[in-house]
Amino acid sequence: MITLDSLVPFEGAKKKKKRIGRGPGSGHGKTACRGSKGQKSRSGASIPAGFQGGQMPIYRQLPKRGFKNPFRKHYGVLNVSTLNAIDYEGTIDIGFLQGKGLIRKRDRFVKVLGDGDITRAVKIRVHAVSRTAREKIEKAGGSIEIID
Repeated sequence: MITLDSLVPFEGAKKKKKRIGRGPGSGHGKTACRGSKGQKSRSGASIPAGFQGGQMPIYRQLPKRGFKNPFRKHYGVLNVSTLNAIDYEGTIDIGFLQGKGLIRKRDRFVKVLGDGDITRAVKIRVHAVSRTAREKIEKAGGSIEIID
C-alpha cells in the first residue's frame, strides 16, 4: 500500500538549483558563468536597450519621417452584427459597451460600421455611424443618437 511518506517524484522531475560562483567543483566557479572580461562580466552591469558601445545608435542615425497628429481621434469599431447579438432593451452607449468588453477602455470614441445584418430594433448612442450601418439600423426600426 502507498502511503504519503513513501511518495517520491518521478526521475528528472526535480532539478537542482544552479549555484553560481561556488568554487571549481561546482562547474560554475571562477568566472561564475559570465565568461571573461568585458562590460557584461562586471558586477552591477546594466546596458540600456539600443546601446551600441558608444557608437551612434541606429535609431538616432535614421531620420524621423512623417507627421503624427496629436489631436487624432481613435475610434473603437462596432459592427451591426454585434449589435444584433446584444440582448438588451435599453439605450446602448459607450459605458455599456465597455462593460460588456465589446470596445476597449482606451477607446474614447465609438463608430458603428455596417458589417453583418440586424433584425431587431436597437437604440444606440455613439460618436459616428457609417451610411450602411445607419440604413440597416433604421430599416430594422432602431434609432441612432450622435454624441458631439
